[in-house]
Parts: sequence; C-alpha cells; structure tokens
Amino acid sequence: MSKLLDMLLGSCTHDRNTFSLRVKPGQRRSEAAGVTGIYVVCLDCGKELAYSWEEMKVVSASSRVKPRRTMTVPNLTSRGQRS
Repeated sequence: MSKLLDMLLGSCTHDRNTFSLRVKPGQRRSEAAGVTGIYVVCLDCGKELAYSWEEMKVVSASSRVKPRRTMTVPNLTSRGQRS
C-alpha cells in the first residue's frame, strides 16, 4: 500500500535499480537514455533514470556529462628517413 501511495505522490527514492542498460542503434530512445545513451530503471516505480559510466552513478537530465578524453598519438616517423 505504501509503494502505491509513493507512486501516486511521486515520492519514490529510486534506491533499487536495474543494472545499467545501453540504447542499441535503432531502439527507441527515452529522455533518460538521451542524456548519456545509458539508463537504469527503478524497480519500485518503473522510472527510467539517466546513468553515467564515467561518474558511475545516476545523473540528472540537466547535468552535463564530461566528454571522454582522447589520447593523442605522437608521430612516430624517424627524422632521417626519406619517403
């Protein structure tokens, strides 16, 4: 009864979630999945929540996820070589 009341009043704490799910190409993209491409679902109320692998936590739709750093590879050609 209390879970039903929580759902109706919107006071779920989203403490119990599924493992993170990644949106596959061509799959419907919900608002939560649109933030990072990864989401979890609350097992109590069924709400989809955006999830960040970089931060390893649920993130809000308004928070910005930092882009991944890219590694630059130095040019490995020798100085004395002729083409």
